[in-house]
Amino acid sequence: MAAGPIAERNQDATIYVGGLDEKVSDNLLWELFVQAGPIVSVHMPKDRITGLHQGYGFVEFLGEEDADYAIKVMNMIKLYGKPVRVNKASAHQKNLDVGANIFIGNLDPEVDEKLLYDTFSAFGVILQTPKIMRDPETGNSKGFAFVNFASFEASDAAIDAMNGQYLCNRAISISYAFKKDSKGERHGSAAERLLAAQNPLSIGDRPHQLFADAPPVDSDGNPSAAPPPPPPPPPGFMTPMPPPPPRMVPPPSFQGMGASPFGMMPPPPPPLMRGVNMMAMAPPMPPNMAPPPGLTPTMGQLPFGRPAWEMPPAPPRMMAPPPPPPPPPPSQ
Repeated sequence: MAAGPIAERNQDATIYVGGLDEKVSDNLLWELFVQAGPIVSVHMPKDRITGLHQGYGFVEFLGEEDADYAIKVMNMIKLYGKPVRVNKASAHQKNLDVGANIFIGNLDPEVDEKLLYDTFSAFGVILQTPKIMRDPETGNSKGFAFVNFASFEASDAAIDAMNGQYLCNRAISISYAFKKDSKGERHGSAAERLLAAQNPLSIGDRPHQLFADAPPVDSDGNPSAAPPPPPPPPPGFMTPMPPPPPRMVPPPSFQGMGASPFGMMPPPPPPLMRGVNMMAMAPPMPPNMAPPPGLTPTMGQLPFGRPAWEMPPAPPRMMAPPPPPPPPPPSQ
């Protein structure tokens, strides 16, 4: 599990893991990162006297794609309550601290380091793990944090876009943090910006933009234009009609009975149930069709049709005229 010489490592497939707790071991680091891909070696530099690791390690994967995937899914996860920093080993400490350190206030207690990283890394490269100030006894957040960017362009964009925005139902306030070695002076001065211009970011040091709505960037880091819309159809072009639906084939049990003009035989009617009062199964009568007094629904409701009292009266029956009386007998 120990790594070979640094010259023999594949630096593009090796990741740096920082911020490790003292309880983390080589075996635990192996078991954690083997979920992202096959591992070649794990190396955690240790103190020669105490034998304890120094809070960071290196994991070499079999391929560069596995290392990139591990950075995306393992960065800012917590081991023994501490968020770990995962990035490419070749990029570790390549970008110097230029002073683009911002202060984030009015944080909700539910905001953790990973949420801050996922939110603000869309604006630029973050050099260190976002630092949330916590109570040393309880571990609860004090409501403010610091994020250190690799460039002032990223910190300016974060302040312009996120100041006053809601994060976990609280409007956060963002500004440049105060310097430690001076009283009342904030980061982001003209002198710091002049020194930062001498340390430009390389092409590979770009934000992941996993949670951002910003347009994608090309290989040179410039925003790529959106693809052009498809050209409109030429004049006189008719949209083709969709194909007709497939003809339904009758089941085998109906194929010998002849095909229906609709492609399928209709289902047979339900069988009649003997001993069932069809009058009781009839739907209820509306209020405006109540039977007249003295006539019960059983007598006046027909099984299929209109009520008896709604039927038109039958025409009078024509009676045949009585036959003429016989003639009187002749007189003698």
